[in-house]
Amino acid sequence: MAAARDEQKHAAADGLWQPELTGELQLAVGPHKLPLGFTKNLGSDQLFPAVGQGCRLFPDELERYMNYKPGGECPSDEQFSQRLMLKGCEPLPRRRCRTRSPAGYAEPTPLPASLWSMPPDTSIMWDAYTCKNYSCLANRSKSKGFYDCKDCFDLRNGREKGRWMRDDGALSYSIDAVLATKPNGTVRIGLDIGGGSGTFAARMQERGVTVVTTSMNFDGPFNSFIASRGLVPMHLSIAHRLPFFDGTLDIVHSMHVLSHWIPDAMLEFALFDIYRVLRPGGLFWLDHFFCLGTQMNTTYVPMFNQIGFNKVRWNARRKLDRGIKMNEWYLSALLEKPTT
Repeated sequence: MAAARDEQKHAAADGLWQPELTGELQLAVGPHKLPLGFTKNLGSDQLFPAVGQGCRLFPDELERYMNYKPGGECPSDEQFSQRLMLKGCEPLPRRRCRTRSPAGYAEPTPLPASLWSMPPDTSIMWDAYTCKNYSCLANRSKSKGFYDCKDCFDLRNGREKGRWMRDDGALSYSIDAVLATKPNGTVRIGLDIGGGSGTFAARMQERGVTVVTTSMNFDGPFNSFIASRGLVPMHLSIAHRLPFFDGTLDIVHSMHVLSHWIPDAMLEFALFDIYRVLRPGGLFWLDHFFCLGTQMNTTYVPMFNQIGFNKVRWNARRKLDRGIKMNEWYLSALLEKPTT
């Protein structure tokens, strides 16, 4: 413990952290001396835990996040923790506490039935959400008010069942049409960025393709719901570097999330990151990107051209749900990473 404190004081003196870190937070951010000394793999005799650079900008919130009894039960602070992530404290520091399990937990539904089954209400903790059961979530589409991905928990009667099943030759591509652009069986693994409740991954799973889904829990248990379907969730914001090695994925898909609400510089970094993780010949399916008509040709077309993808499909249409005077547009594109 004394050595850890000395190491932390050294880090504070270098300007990495404010100097008054104590307790669990001090231990969590390190650095920590390696027991066997210098290693050439790290190029150091210290190990720095991975913590988002934004964490040091919110010392009071971080102290609250790390305020728990070591070895005891973690606080019920899911939404607080997620807000801290979205402020740039991503990844969050590790904690030495146990997350709570729901009472009456039942084993999950086996695959493939789980892909389209509602999980039991006892499968998760509901403290963080307005709804306290899955029936409430499934019925959100019938209620007033704005919710993120409002109808995507309704697997039986809503739009989820039909997503990506029909190709209209314009903005809405079908999964089968996209897969048909590559030799059979060569699209095997992929990523869905901001994938809501995981339906894209479910449809790909039915076709033998494994897709990891990133999602945030905006007043709904999106990550838990994805997992209940037998799919792989990743609680990751759009600001985070994709945790995949270069040139490894066959396909990356994103619907709505990548759009003009993201600062231009951050969007450009995100697009280059997608290019990085795709293998040569890999596909980037940009699904209903939206922006203003004044931005399409001045900002976004040059940006996409700069990344270096080949265009397999490219479709732009007006976004009319808020009226034609808003001059909003959708862009859907199927882009391929060059093989040479």
